[in-house]
Amino acid sequence: MIKKVLIANRGEIAVRIVRACAEMGIKSAAIYTDADRHALHVKKADEAYSLGPDSAAGYLNAHRIVNLAVAAGCDALHPGYGFLSENPQLAEICQRRGIRFIGPSAEVIHRMGDKVQAREAMIAAGVPVTPGSDGNLDSLDDALHCAREIGYPIMLKATSGGGGRGIRRCENEADLRKNYDRVISEATKAFGRAEIFLEKCIVNPKHIEVQIIGDSHGNAIHLFERDCSIQRRHQKLIEIAPSPQLNDEQRLYIGELAVKAAKAVGYENAGTVEFLLDENDTFYFMEMNTRLQVEHPISEQITGIDLVQEQIRVASGLKLRYKQQEIQRRGFAMEFRINAEDPQNDFLPSFGRITRYFAPGGPGVRTDGAIYTGYEIPPYYDSLCAKLIVWALTWDELIDRATRALNDIGVYGVKTTIPYHLEILKSPEFQKGEFDTSFVENHPELVNYSVHRSPRELAAAIGVAIAAHLGR
Repeated sequence: MIKKVLIANRGEIAVRIVRACAEMGIKSAAIYTDADRHALHVKKADEAYSLGPDSAAGYLNAHRIVNLAVAAGCDALHPGYGFLSENPQLAEICQRRGIRFIGPSAEVIHRMGDKVQAREAMIAAGVPVTPGSDGNLDSLDDALHCAREIGYPIMLKATSGGGGRGIRRCENEADLRKNYDRVISEATKAFGRAEIFLEKCIVNPKHIEVQIIGDSHGNAIHLFERDCSIQRRHQKLIEIAPSPQLNDEQRLYIGELAVKAAKAVGYENAGTVEFLLDENDTFYFMEMNTRLQVEHPISEQITGIDLVQEQIRVASGLKLRYKQQEIQRRGFAMEFRINAEDPQNDFLPSFGRITRYFAPGGPGVRTDGAIYTGYEIPPYYDSLCAKLIVWALTWDELIDRATRALNDIGVYGVKTTIPYHLEILKSPEFQKGEFDTSFVENHPELVNYSVHRSPRELAAAIGVAIAAHLGR
């Protein structure tokens, strides 16, 4: 078994990995930049090592991070999500230096990270993909010809894209001409590669993904699906497991597709196979994320399986502890991304000091966070500060419990997405489990909420403002 893990990440996911290691009797080593010297993952880990003052690039230096792992006596490295988690170079360096990478092989990361290669692999495996270009586009003329054959609207995508970046929808030829060079520029800046491809745009689809995990002995299973349709500009806001929009036949079908996809590429460790479901109830493969997802806790809640611990076991060379028929789902779970953003100001980031924070509790409520009272949210990283995960036996009970938990949680000093989540829960469409990826776009009125504060909360806010003013 692995004995000591370096966590090549920060924030709530680093804290999550520390906790899994602690339960397994494994030592954990954190890394941090100067901006993160007071971060919760630094306080929780058994050891912590500085990356220096470079807040922007500190977590992106693969060689330095692996050197730290070796120097600290770690025998494994967990990449978390974001940063270098889907960078095959990190996995390669780990392999070279004798550090076990808690994730798939560098070859699989590279192959699935290249969207064109991923499409080709899925086509060969018999997994349905959206109609699109045969490989990367050679020129604007090539794109125009392909789009005419497929029919508008189409999506221009970066071949190495991810996280909603390097992607543009084109309604017609004029849009395609306007966006072609833009997507190339975005792809080059974000991913260091100028290759792009083209796919048919599935209009207002449902975004359904399947959690999979495979071992080094040829076994692969799924932990059912998650509905990620509630999103803004390709960034997920709320995730649900299982999807309230699928029937049992669809659930079985998409689960088997995901396992087929995993086995086709020899996938090891945890990953996610993402699909689009169109208005005709046809599933199309979209991409494979070769890492742990932000929303993995809801799969844990409905199955009772700790995915991070399973990741560590698989990376240790052990077989999966579960066969597919042993995986049972129970109830529904929902995850809310509590971002330090102002929904009423175009979701502008709201960095600053957390003047007061308390997490909700009660049956079926879990909070994965990295904030605490007095913590200063740095402006250099993602705005996610906590994840609220709620479980209940039925969909209706889940809505009620989620509403209660969102009203219970308290994050003061910065703007957050909490009140916006509450407005979504009030939507009749959402309550009926009828929504797609256009939900946020089609309900701009949901940001017109008013936040009511108790007299005590108002007094506390005034006191903080006065103290800040006097301290200048």
